[in-house]
Amino acid sequence: MGDEHIARGTTSLPIEVDDQQVGTLYLKPLPPIFGGLDLAFTSAQWRDARLAGGITLIGALLLAFAVARWLLAPVRALTAGMHALTAGDFAQRVAANGSDELGALARDFNHLAQTLEQHRDARRRWGADIAHELRTPLAILQGEVSALQDGVRAATPAAFDSLQTECVRLSGLIEDLYQLALADAGALEYRFATRDFVELVRSAIELQDRTCSDAGLTLESTLPGQALFIRGDARRLGQLIDNLLTNARRYTDAPGRIRVAIAYGSAQLRLTVDDTLPGVPDAAMPHLFERLYRVEASRSRADGGAGLGLAICRAIVEAHGGRIEALPSPLGGLRITVDFPLIAETPT
Repeated sequence: MGDEHIARGTTSLPIEVDDQQVGTLYLKPLPPIFGGLDLAFTSAQWRDARLAGGITLIGALLLAFAVARWLLAPVRALTAGMHALTAGDFAQRVAANGSDELGALARDFNHLAQTLEQHRDARRRWGADIAHELRTPLAILQGEVSALQDGVRAATPAAFDSLQTECVRLSGLIEDLYQLALADAGALEYRFATRDFVELVRSAIELQDRTCSDAGLTLESTLPGQALFIRGDARRLGQLIDNLLTNARRYTDAPGRIRVAIAYGSAQLRLTVDDTLPGVPDAAMPHLFERLYRVEASRSRADGGAGLGLAICRAIVEAHGGRIEALPSPLGGLRITVDFPLIAETPT
């Protein structure tokens, strides 16, 4: 029924059912507050509401501040790490414990710092190694020339042959460094065409056979009877094969063997160069293609070169879309494998 004493003119809303008005809802205003008890109750409610709101606001601010500090801590660590990297402190690392995006970013930062540190150390070592490699032939040349000038050594053809030998070694080292510099800059000249890789290997073996024989080594080969075509530069591929055979000859004790083989499948071919003792320690395998790296640090250039041949080989192989790897050889020495993608077309 409702309150029958609601004044007319009070705000009302019609009540309809099936589009027919069945009643009216009158909105009666709240009664005015009279008396001390009503006022005290209202004041207490407002005071409690303000107190609860203030406490809630302060708690929310403190929680937001703590959460913000927790969330921004890895960001601040990454920022400090970036400043350290900019200043040249490549040993800087940040905590990477989370599995979220910030954790992944921290791990990427650590990987970047480690890579930069390795590159810096490699650059320092390379600079020192280059200075050492250049100093050796220059010191020999200086000693030979001084001996000739002082009359300690006679100006015989043998003396000039010795000077010429050191000049050739120095020129070869400078040329290898130049080739590597071009490879780093992507400026090595390549003239890609369809090449018969079997024929390139066969030609390189014929050129190296006499040199290996003079060194007391037997050069063996197992080559397919058919042509195998790859896309490549004949000069660079010949340089690759020659460097591999030269490296095997230098580091194989006489009497010994060098075996060259080519295997192939439907999509790629594999060149394998094996040699006999001495072998290479497993720890040295990953470093063989680094510049100026030699398994025996004390080995002289007369015995083993400057350690640039395999680095050039890797640059050539990668430029041809191939892969090169060092493994222990079943013959007791070192095995170098080179994989190249085969192509089906034949030269016209």
